[in-house]
Amino acid sequence: MYDIANNAGPTYPGDFLPILKWTDFGRYERKVKRIGQKSDAFLQGLLDDHRSARGGPESENSMLSRLLSFQKSQPDEYTDDIIKGIIMIMMLAGTDTSAIMLEWIFSNLVNKPEILEKARAEINSQVGEENLVEEPELAKLRYTQAIISETLRLYPAAPLMVPHVSSDDCTLGGYHVPRNTMVLVNAWAIQRDPQLWDDPTSFKPERFLKGENENSKIIAFGIGRRACPGSGLSRRITGLCIASLIQCFEWKRVDDKLVAMDEGTGGVVVPKFDPLKTMCKARPIMNKLFPEAF
Repeated sequence: MYDIANNAGPTYPGDFLPILKWTDFGRYERKVKRIGQKSDAFLQGLLDDHRSARGGPESENSMLSRLLSFQKSQPDEYTDDIIKGIIMIMMLAGTDTSAIMLEWIFSNLVNKPEILEKARAEINSQVGEENLVEEPELAKLRYTQAIISETLRLYPAAPLMVPHVSSDDCTLGGYHVPRNTMVLVNAWAIQRDPQLWDDPTSFKPERFLKGENENSKIIAFGIGRRACPGSGLSRRITGLCIASLIQCFEWKRVDDKLVAMDEGTGGVVVPKFDPLKTMCKARPIMNKLFPEAF
């Protein structure tokens, strides 16, 4: 996954100067093919192992088990290649993006403890301090959802989104875009545009409590028919993680200095330049949920 993520970005020079593809500039094509072969072998082995283990209680209640059962009844629609593609998409699109977003969220929360306490107060009032938050309760946590939206606005996991190609000649913003032109959407800049947002560089979750109009301006997951189909799942996973971590732990900076919010480099996704370091302390709810551990 590390190799795939590092080579999946939109910065391959051959995409901008096609002549470089003829010479395999930087041996990029060879490297990508090798990674593809390794990934395919790994995923095929996963499918074969799961098939041989079918019938065991540990293998039946899983997505892979369900996909293989669909393959029996609809072999043309659920080929091995289709199943491997689904697994790869879930692994790539649902792991590093969510992890990076959580790091940005908690970097902002420890820098602004008043926002953290406001989120905790909402969780305590809507969920209580006896049980961990569950998925049906996420809809009641409007401020927590606003924190996610504000993080997506300021720090989209994929600032330039996924490269697209124009299907036909068109004119966009006064510019002629020929057919088959690579198109990169600068979500980072659009979501910090002062013509669209008040005080665009400040972290203010409250802006998303005013109505649906602000949420409709978020393009971190894309828009239209080609928007990310995992946006709902991503928000649920992130919401559950944030709420659970706020419920269970006190979070503080390691010293009086604000956490640096500089952006690092990556492929499609962009992490923090300096990994987040913070102090956490178990809250009383941990004694109730996991008494054997304390």
